[in-house]
Amino acid sequence: MSKQLKPATLCVQAGWQPKNGESRVLPIYQSTTFKYDNTEEMADLFDLKKEGYFYTRLANPTNDAVAQKIAALEGGIAAMLTSSGQAANFYAIFNICQAGDHFVTSNEIYGGTYNLFGVTLKKLGIECTFISQEASEEEIDAAFRPNTKALFGETISNPGCQILDIEKFARIAHKHGVPLIVDNTFPTPINCRPFEWGADIVTHSTTKYMDGHATQVGGVVVDSGNFDWEAHADKFPGLCTPDESYHGLTYTKAFGKMAYMTKLVAQLMRDLGSIPSPHNAFLLNLGLETLHLRMPQHCRNAQRIAEFLEKDERVAWVHYSGLPSDKNYALAQKYLPNGSCGVIAFGLKGDRQTAVQFMDSLRMIAIVTHVADARTCVLHPASHTHRQLSDEQLREAGVAPDLIRLSVGIEDCDDILDDIRQALDQI
Repeated sequence: MSKQLKPATLCVQAGWQPKNGESRVLPIYQSTTFKYDNTEEMADLFDLKKEGYFYTRLANPTNDAVAQKIAALEGGIAAMLTSSGQAANFYAIFNICQAGDHFVTSNEIYGGTYNLFGVTLKKLGIECTFISQEASEEEIDAAFRPNTKALFGETISNPGCQILDIEKFARIAHKHGVPLIVDNTFPTPINCRPFEWGADIVTHSTTKYMDGHATQVGGVVVDSGNFDWEAHADKFPGLCTPDESYHGLTYTKAFGKMAYMTKLVAQLMRDLGSIPSPHNAFLLNLGLETLHLRMPQHCRNAQRIAEFLEKDERVAWVHYSGLPSDKNYALAQKYLPNGSCGVIAFGLKGDRQTAVQFMDSLRMIAIVTHVADARTCVLHPASHTHRQLSDEQLREAGVAPDLIRLSVGIEDCDDILDDIRQALDQI
């Protein structure tokens, strides 16, 4: 489908174009395997000589249609669905890093990703250096090494709500001959398309706004097709030298701009298998069909609530980039002129117990280990998602010990405000 179509149309129409007499709605191909009439046809699929379906761990029509829709929304050349956002970030890095390699990442990232990068990947021999995304270009340059293979950041950090200067990060990454990988979960391509600002790879936890209804856990990796792997062939042997598991095939020579994505599917998904079920992909597609309608409502509601919190004397601080007083306001006007997302970070005057008392007093707003769906919900990261981190580690990760993450839903804003007011009255 033409990339000239507007995002709202892509949300509804991209990925699945039924032929005459076929299902108007994307079907669920709930099958592990696919039949062929002769041995040669299947052999060509295994040798990557032809495209097609033979086993759902590698490719499935339902999953591929949804991946194509997301690629179209981001302006990428291809995408691959994964079983979670965590898996997407792991695959994005592991596709170009191996034991002995290094990458640089903003410290303003989701706690699970922070642990994945700083602890688990280290066990695989892959090191990372955490840097402040507000550091000068020279300071970030100093974190790079000869074996550095990527730079990573989140468009809007979870849970700190800081905005990434994508152009700055892209400039630094490309100066060092490595791609910029951006997790674009919070704004979604409705509010920001990082490829337009120089990013090379985009990831998402599709569990969040893309699904929008908390019905499935999933992730996606999207490739822009813009990074020239061959120009830095010595850094990326996995893409630019023969893969013995495919009869000596070299991905960049055989697939050109599709090299990164082909390796991601044919090698990593083949061996690691973090696939979503076709049914989960079907549910994700239903969410994507209304993404362009939901995101503006999330932003409208969050803006009103952030303005209310900023004026309330019981609130110590608020981070929401739609507030002119926010330190990220200028960056948000540049990268997110139509709104950021529905997530607000704020702290109350008092201590950790004050935050707990406030949340326990909420009636409609639920305390859940989730964010970014239709229902307003709240979390205290220091007590929940980030509780494995010390106060010092929390601050290094950009998470204040008193930070409350409020994910504003699409309910009537007056009802959300009423619940917040009554809970504040009880602290």
